[in-house]
Amino acid sequence: MEAWVYILRCADGTLYTGWTFDTEARLCVHNSGKGARYTASRLPVEMVYRERVASKSDALRRERRIKRMRRSAKERLIAGACSGSLPE
Repeated sequence: MEAWVYILRCADGTLYTGWTFDTEARLCVHNSGKGARYTASRLPVEMVYRERVASKSDALRRERRIKRMRRSAKERLIAGACSGSLPE
């Protein structure tokens, strides 16, 4: 089953990385305060990056890689997606 890795920008400017099977539903859950303890206290959040992957295991691996990146690298990843140079 296809999965997604995503990055949220929280109201305080911090970034949160996660994975899901449904990005729209997951964003709604985060904004309701029930998505993650981290985002619940930093509402509202906005999805600034998403990347389609082939499976849950691929999503978990990619999420782990993104979480290990420096903030500057994450910002470049987000900027690349916004400019259309990266696939969704």
